[in-house]
Amino acid sequence: MILKLVIHFIILVMREVSAYPPRIGRTRVEKPGCEWQCGDVSIPFPFGMKSSKCYAGKWFEIECRNTSSYNNYSHTPYLKSIGVEVISFDLRRGLVTINHPIYRSNCGSKDSPRVNQSLEGSPFVYSRKYNKFVAAGCNIMAFLQLNGSGSGCVSICDEDYKVGDANCNGKSCCESSLPLYLTQYSTVIKALKDNETSHGCSYAMVVEKVLSYRYYFPVNGVMKDLAVVPAVLEWEIVNSLNLTLPLDHLSYCDDTNVTSSLYKRSGQRCSCRFTFGNPYFVGGCKDDPPPIYRKSRSSVTISIIKGVSISFGSIILLIILWRVLKATKKTIVGKYRKRIFKRNGGLLLKQRLSSGEVNGDKVKLFSLKELEKATDNFNTNRVIGKGGQATVYKGMLINGIIIAVKKFKVQGKIEEFINEFVILSQINHRNVVKLLGSCLETKIPLLVYEFIPNGNLFEYLHQQNEDLPMTWDIRLRIATEVAGALFYLHSAASQPIYHKDIKSTNILLDEKYRAKVADFGTSRMISSDVTHLTTVVQGTFGYLDPEYFQTSQFTEKSDVYSFGVVLVELLTGKKPITHTSSEEAKSLASYFIMCVEKDCVFDIIDERVMKEGEKNHIMEVVNLANRCLELNGKRRPTMKEVTLELESIRKLEGKSNAQERHNELVRSEDYQSWDDYSTILEIRSAFDLSNRTPNLEDIHIRTI
Repeated sequence: MILKLVIHFIILVMREVSAYPPRIGRTRVEKPGCEWQCGDVSIPFPFGMKSSKCYAGKWFEIECRNTSSYNNYSHTPYLKSIGVEVISFDLRRGLVTINHPIYRSNCGSKDSPRVNQSLEGSPFVYSRKYNKFVAAGCNIMAFLQLNGSGSGCVSICDEDYKVGDANCNGKSCCESSLPLYLTQYSTVIKALKDNETSHGCSYAMVVEKVLSYRYYFPVNGVMKDLAVVPAVLEWEIVNSLNLTLPLDHLSYCDDTNVTSSLYKRSGQRCSCRFTFGNPYFVGGCKDDPPPIYRKSRSSVTISIIKGVSISFGSIILLIILWRVLKATKKTIVGKYRKRIFKRNGGLLLKQRLSSGEVNGDKVKLFSLKELEKATDNFNTNRVIGKGGQATVYKGMLINGIIIAVKKFKVQGKIEEFINEFVILSQINHRNVVKLLGSCLETKIPLLVYEFIPNGNLFEYLHQQNEDLPMTWDIRLRIATEVAGALFYLHSAASQPIYHKDIKSTNILLDEKYRAKVADFGTSRMISSDVTHLTTVVQGTFGYLDPEYFQTSQFTEKSDVYSFGVVLVELLTGKKPITHTSSEEAKSLASYFIMCVEKDCVFDIIDERVMKEGEKNHIMEVVNLANRCLELNGKRRPTMKEVTLELESIRKLEGKSNAQERHNELVRSEDYQSWDDYSTILEIRSAFDLSNRTPNLEDIHIRTI
């Protein structure tokens, strides 16, 4: 009854108010006496045209060019100091959208010079938040270079490719995040293999990302006639401008750090307190909104009173009581969740989000209610993995998507939680578990990943799991996939990433038994000019790099050593650590190296591998594993070299087995080979720890 009366009341009020159409008007964005429009684009101060009093320095001068043609007359705004066409301005967020050139490679007469647009010394930078570096082409590596460093991505194709696919996940199109404070760069496109000279027509560009997965360029493969794409620049009123900003009760200014990494405060941005007008000149902000109604305020008030009086009475008291109760409950819950949010590292995560380290487009903040419903209130029957750092639950969202929810133990693990969240938000690769989002409304922080249904590699190698016969082809494919994922982390991500805990229990297998690298809790994202990390020694006994253990310096070659141990596990079917009758721990890596030196390595190779594999191919993998396990890290190969060598061995193995087929019942869909480079690299983010608990307990080493 009450609800019906409230609805009746609202309808009456809305009917009265809607009887008066809004007045058409414009909020002033330009300085008085200045022109404000070029074509169909409004020019807000500090930008301006013609007279120097209309803009805040040479960097903000707009040139309105006549771009008329035979049958079309129009004007287009350009940033005069940089010479780029302006599409739009966003005064509130400090953004300028421009038309930016595309770099073409190997396109014949349509080849373009390498894009080398410089914003050095200006109040503009390429926005990391609203742009991506995107490349389109087949079997290429594209790089965005700056001062000897940069970022890049890898794009591969199959026979049915279409260049320019909207979902740039590495198949005919790839993407990478921009570095912070980017003011100039150059673009380079190379063939994926060093000996390839032709890779087809390819494209690279800095482009505005409209949605979490779409860009402003064609998605049907027709890019030959496209010369420019939209890109977003961020700006601020830099300190060197010496512009006097208005100080009154209608506007305020905040310190910003948009254009420089050398100072905590490189400039300012301003806003109107009541969101109306332009805060960058005196009198630009208004203390009330533009007029809304054509009729006088008194007549509007009388009309509203007439509508309200029909059903006002006692119902208003009930509404007030209901609102007070709701507000009180919301305040109590809000304070509790803020306290929990702060304790769970929410402030640190918020800081990382604002700095651009976290790709907020890819991840979602789940509510506790959603995850409780998905996991049946975290029922113990839903537990699919448990370790010293976290417990993993299987769940299903209301849209039917199966997920894995990782619940951390708060004590001492907040930094690890934030670190894993930041790193996985940057990654998008088919052989890395995908992060879907997080929840910070609970006493224990939660991460949400894609669900990986078939457990981990350790189970299939060491626990006689009959679901997947570990043939030589499957072992070689899994090794190649894991190597490709590590190659991506080390070389093609927006910033190099060291995994720091590669082991068979952290290699999961999806519904098609494809390898997925997991557990990034101890991983680190580093600058491209850094060669090593000096940290507290941390890892799993049997996989730990001896050089890292002695020096406390972790390098990309430390991941190579751990991968070498996994490769030996795949070759021998033996655990990384075994215990003798005297309870002494025996290292598989040391035993393998000794067997190689004594020329008796085939005595420890798994029987199935010896039966199914070519002896010379097995020996090539043995030699590769032996190089990965070199005590001197400098002598170990890079993950790129490892990946290419494994792919080469797979090709040779495939040719030698072309006329042979296993008699075992194996579903061809689950075990079919991927195209040559599908396992090498595929760009963009996510994570999971849905591995089942193995019998072998991880022994973690931590020294000071």
